[in-house]
Order: sequence, then structure tokens, then C-alpha cells
Amino acid sequence: MFNDSTLQSLVWLDYRLAVLFTVIVPLILLIWAFVEKFEAVQRLLTIYWRVASLLAITVYLAIASLPISFLTGGLARILIPISLWFWVDLNDEIDDAPRKPLKWVLTSWRWAITIYCFIGVLFQLPAFSCATLSREAVVSTMSCRIWLEAPWGYKAMFHANTATELLGFIGIVGLVAYVLCLLYFAFVRLAKQGRSAMG
Repeated sequence: MFNDSTLQSLVWLDYRLAVLFTVIVPLILLIWAFVEKFEAVQRLLTIYWRVASLLAITVYLAIASLPISFLTGGLARILIPISLWFWVDLNDEIDDAPRKPLKWVLTSWRWAITIYCFIGVLFQLPAFSCATLSREAVVSTMSCRIWLEAPWGYKAMFHANTATELLGFIGIVGLVAYVLCLLYFAFVRLAKQGRSAMG
């Protein structure tokens, strides 16, 4: 679909947008919600950060060039919008709140990140085939390797002296813990509380 140079530019743009939409804006919103004592937003964003932690796990898996990172990245883009719109009680409380700048910015961000994640999944679809390759093949295949460049850059900046294998192991442990928590939510908590975040 794209040549390697165009794909590389688009992937780097995607990572920059990810930092903006999934890290910077929700962090500002969380701090703002605590300052304004807006508990529904605090709760919503706490849930968001738990779900979005899969993105951080994906980065560590990608640093180690593990093929599963292509699947976890896509899964994170699906789970994030669900986590932001799923909760009936939080949605009602936010909707019923007085019109304040925080409410307007939160709603704008929820729609923006939902659209971003949807487009991101579509954009990443061709890369899902990289998950079927061996680790060595992922590194040697340019269309797959391009997706790993930003995580490798992150390692160079923040973990320059840490073994790649150790970072990959941390990613695997994080993924196992994440899956266990997700299964607990799906089969225990959801059955008990339904779509109520406060129950």
C-alpha cells in the first residue's frame, strides 16, 4: 500500500499522535479532575490508565522485537475506546454535570481518541501479519521493522544500559498480569457489577 519511506513517516506520525492522545492529554485531564474534585472523571481516567497500560507493555515487547507486540498494540487500540464509553454510571454523571471547561475538554478528547484508535487499527492491519513471523523475520522484514524503530529509540533514551532481553521479559510479565486482570474483569467483576464502575 505504501512504500517503505512513506510507511516510516506515517508510523512515526502515529507514535507522536499516540504520545499526545494516550499520554499527555489524559495526564493533564487526570490532574485537572483532581484539582476540580470531579470524581466521575477521576474514576474514568483511572480506569483508562489501567487499560492503556497495555500500550506501555507493547513498547517493552516491541523493544525485544517480539511478534506478539503487533497484536497487543492493536488490542490496546480496541480496548481504550471501550474503557472510555462502557460505564453507564460514569457516562450519566459526566453528562449531568454542569457545563465546565473540563467536561468539554474530556468529551472532545474521548471522541478524538476513539477516532484515532479506530483509524489506527485500520492503519495497522497490514502489520498484524508480522505477528505470525519469527523474531528474526520481524527484524529483517522492513515493513515490520519500521514499527519497532520508535520502541528501539525509546530504549536508547531511557534504557540504554539495560539488556534487551530483560526489557522483553518485563514486557512478557506485564502482559501475563494484564491478561489475568482482564480475565478477572470479564468473568468475575463484569458478571457481578455489569456496566457500573462504582458498584
